[in-house]
Amino acid sequence: MTRPGGRWENWGRSESVRPRRVEFPRTAEAVQRAVTAAAAGGLQIKAVGAGHSFTGIAVAPGVLLDLSDLTGMVAIDVERRRVTLRAGTRLHQVPAILAPYGLAMENLGDIDRQSISGAISTGTHGTGARFGGIAAQVVGATLVTASGELLTVSETENAELLPAVALGLGALGILVEVTVQCVPAFVLHAVEQSESLDAVLARLDERVDGADHFEFYWFPHTDRAMTKTNTRLPESAPRHPLSPVGRWVDDTLVGSGLHQIACSVAKTIPPTIPPINRLSVKMWGNREFTDLSSRVFATTRSVRFREMEYALPAENVIPAFDELRALIDRRRWRISFPVEVRFAAADDRWLSTAHGRASGYIAVHRYWREDPTEYFAAVEEIMLEHDGRPHWGKMHTLDAAALRERYPRFDDFTALRDRLDPERLFQNPYLARVLDG
Repeated sequence: MTRPGGRWENWGRSESVRPRRVEFPRTAEAVQRAVTAAAAGGLQIKAVGAGHSFTGIAVAPGVLLDLSDLTGMVAIDVERRRVTLRAGTRLHQVPAILAPYGLAMENLGDIDRQSISGAISTGTHGTGARFGGIAAQVVGATLVTASGELLTVSETENAELLPAVALGLGALGILVEVTVQCVPAFVLHAVEQSESLDAVLARLDERVDGADHFEFYWFPHTDRAMTKTNTRLPESAPRHPLSPVGRWVDDTLVGSGLHQIACSVAKTIPPTIPPINRLSVKMWGNREFTDLSSRVFATTRSVRFREMEYALPAENVIPAFDELRALIDRRRWRISFPVEVRFAAADDRWLSTAHGRASGYIAVHRYWREDPTEYFAAVEEIMLEHDGRPHWGKMHTLDAAALRERYPRFDDFTALRDRLDPERLFQNPYLARVLDG
């Protein structure tokens, strides 16, 4: 978001910049004009959505294009279950757009504040061993290239570019439209409960393979896992949603309000963290409900934090997780935020963290007022030893040399970038590091 005085900062407060100019385009033509003007003025230009990336991927020292006004549906093909959205459309707006047509997005992450273009460009994903990330649902896109021209990518136009454009890091151009393959609307039966961590790990493969969507959270300094198991049901299935009061208590009062207080106390008095974590496990407790998919996938996150997440070959999740637990014990750290473990199917997107392999994700967090450097650096070392790939929108230290070894199509992507943006109009320091450095 842009603050008074022209300073932009991301949600996690890990990145900020004072752009030379901020524009709010409403149409693709306005984006074209902005790109042409930036090139003529010798300024680099970047688009920003909701600012939910923790890295500097959207930082725009030159021209910042805020896509907040470039929203809504462009077209829908009900027969083929496809919708074309303007690039700034927020994920939380999509369910209402699709509802009249009996459609839904196949899978979502646990936060829905992002723009559709930001979500796919950074590799945002949910969980579920049979389901890919949001970029894997993209079947077409239109972007403005450095020449100011519109490039359309679909099954019939420039189809060979789709695996690159659908997850392009903002390096290939400014997305103005995205076409998503949808599915018939469905509901989810959600079971959330506290379980023995050792028992969950002992049957992890079975739990992941046996559920449509499975994930777990582990609060350091406890022996409990907070598991989430979601089962897909037809839209006609009976619904038993959380009551408004129950949802408010769980998500707002406990999940946000009390967690905020706990984090503040823990920062001031670190020895309180283990008992606070044990209390948190008890308070977040168990619940079971059935509701529309979008209302189950997404949760409210109002406590600010910084995050690092690595994608691993699915078979490497348990050994990496065990080393992470041992690391925290060995260093005698006090970690107040939970560790999150999720899963995704392999896909063909060139820069997808799940490219070519079934993947598990391990995410670590620190409260935004705490310095995450030492913790994240040590965890990153473990993830790299287990063939990890960092989430593009979450904190990491890798450069192009290290990333090239982890992505079979890395050089194909950079060659396409050389073709579409030879003068690096869409460059910024983060992209220079991960693609050129």
